[in-house]
Amino acid sequence: MDISLEDVIEMLEDIQEDIDYHTCTTLIDEQMLDSFDILAIVSAADDEFDIAIPAKDIVPENFNSAQALCDLLNRLSDED
Repeated sequence: MDISLEDVIEMLEDIQEDIDYHTCTTLIDEQMLDSFDILAIVSAADDEFDIAIPAKDIVPENFNSAQALCDLLNRLSDED
């Protein structure tokens, strides 16, 4: 399955809508997303894309931008 950046941005906007996910690359570093948002993203990824994000991949660099999250989800999807 190929997950598009737009699909990921749509999912993120359902969780926290007041962020420009197209350009922001410091979602975690600038604390735009908190730990509750990360849990919601992990749950949404499982619900929407049927992808479980392992604990070892729940690190800031995978969640700092929509593109990084999209890359992670596509990598995990390819591993299945």
